[in-house]
Amino acid sequence: MLARSWPRPFAPPTRRGLTLATVSLAVLLSVAPGVASAAPSDQPGGTSGVLDSRDLDRLQDKAAQVQDDLRAQQDDVAAAREELAAAQRAVEEAQALLDERQSELSVHQRAVAGYASAVYRDGGALTRLTLLLESGDPGDVLSAMGFLDAVDSHAAEVIGVAEKHRKAALDEQQRARAALDQASERADEVSARVAELEAAADAVTAELDEALDVVDGQLAQLQQEQLDVNEKTAANWRAYVDQLVAAGLAAVPAAELRSPAQGLPEGLVPVAASGGGAQAGAAQRPAQPSSVLVLPGETLTAVGAAMEALGKPYAPGTAGPDSWDCGSLVQSVYGRAGIPLPDTQGELFATTTPVAPADVLPGDLVFLGTPEAGLGHVGIALDQRTMLAADGRAGAVVVRTLPGDQVLGIGRPSLPARTAVDVPEPTDGALRMECGNTVYPPSYDGARSWGGYPNGLIPPSAMCPLGAAGHTLRCDAAAAYRAMSQAYAQAFGGPICITDSYRTYASQVNLYGRKPALAAVPGTSNHGWGLAVDLCGGIERFGTPQYAWMVANAGRFGYLHPTWADPGNGREEPWHWEYAGT
Repeated sequence: MLARSWPRPFAPPTRRGLTLATVSLAVLLSVAPGVASAAPSDQPGGTSGVLDSRDLDRLQDKAAQVQDDLRAQQDDVAAAREELAAAQRAVEEAQALLDERQSELSVHQRAVAGYASAVYRDGGALTRLTLLLESGDPGDVLSAMGFLDAVDSHAAEVIGVAEKHRKAALDEQQRARAALDQASERADEVSARVAELEAAADAVTAELDEALDVVDGQLAQLQQEQLDVNEKTAANWRAYVDQLVAAGLAAVPAAELRSPAQGLPEGLVPVAASGGGAQAGAAQRPAQPSSVLVLPGETLTAVGAAMEALGKPYAPGTAGPDSWDCGSLVQSVYGRAGIPLPDTQGELFATTTPVAPADVLPGDLVFLGTPEAGLGHVGIALDQRTMLAADGRAGAVVVRTLPGDQVLGIGRPSLPARTAVDVPEPTDGALRMECGNTVYPPSYDGARSWGGYPNGLIPPSAMCPLGAAGHTLRCDAAAAYRAMSQAYAQAFGGPICITDSYRTYASQVNLYGRKPALAAVPGTSNHGWGLAVDLCGGIERFGTPQYAWMVANAGRFGYLHPTWADPGNGREEPWHWEYAGT
């Protein structure tokens, strides 16, 4: 006879934030799935409750307003600077031409002056009268008079032409100076507008800082509540495993639980399936006042490993140990238990043997999604209403509510893999989901492209330190940076020198005001996503041993030097490196 199916746990009321179920110890350690009695809120994970707040919406609206205003002025600023530069070049060219003409006039003036000096040296001015009085040969007189006429005519012509050129150059210089004055006036007007804009931006960023403080306070509270849920859930799980260890039931191989109809280890009986018959992959030990659920040893190992990852950052495309995505977390913890699985949510769905949603047991894989967006998440069930997952919306590995209306399927990894089936895909143009987070196309403006927060307005609670002078980055980028800096220190005797990391929106506005031609428009910088660093200590110069080390090794830690900053690409910035492990 099959034992009765295990009961559903008591579901306490929830509030915004996280609550804990009040469940007796007997229930926690019974066959009921109370092993994970902590009850998170309906929000996916603790950190994401803030993502839909009015304060964050207000932050985004204000930031967008400042960004649009600055971008609108960017063309005017660039045009005015170009006009000023062109006028300055015209003045310099006109001055050079004037200098050239003045030099030419001076040469001819020196020649005439030399002629006059020679005449004076020879006894006075050479005139037609002196020629008649001093010359006895009429032919000599005529020749001398012709020479004199030629000299006078040539001198007048040369000096006249040179003077004409000089005056033309002087006119050109005056026109260039007028253009420079006009361009300078234009630049002054634009500078005045930019100053007004910066003042307005400063006022807005002060409001942003106040709103961000509110958001950060909300986030810190939710994170603490999430930590409480994570810790109590892990403690309940350890108590459950300790009970199995005490009963000698913590190492039952999965292979011995796969076919209840063919027999189970002594003292164990099957767990009833919702559709009749027995569930494959689990058993229970009859006891009073309630039976104890017996899971395969591999499942216990996998779930225990997942508990160790609680609180680690979520980052798409990463596979631990410092950050995870949902598929890689599942694959890793079951790999530690000796059960090989694929590492993407799609492949996991396609090959994991399904069980009925009503029969979900701890350690089963829960596949979430919607008919429109298709498959969008995978996590590890802890009971019928709770799961553990590397959650994109929460930004971390968390214990979260299992949303029953989004369950696309339940799979049991301890059972042999099935022949791969089709994976539910997005329909009618819906955006794809990845680990619970919407994946936007490249054309999307990225207003909330990471963690649901605006660029440069990420709450401090959502960032992680680099261990260097207060610098912070997104948590997975920070973990990778610390590892990279340790490797660098082994080669050079000290950590990486850093001058800039996460850049707040206010600092982006300030930098843009000082360097509009070089700085990114506020709200678009990778520094504002906590994904970029500016380095020093030799790395800031091409060709140094330190820069060569970064080129050779940074990729191992997920960092790269963007192409636009390479030599010969217009904006050479050897110091700028970006985290690309996303």
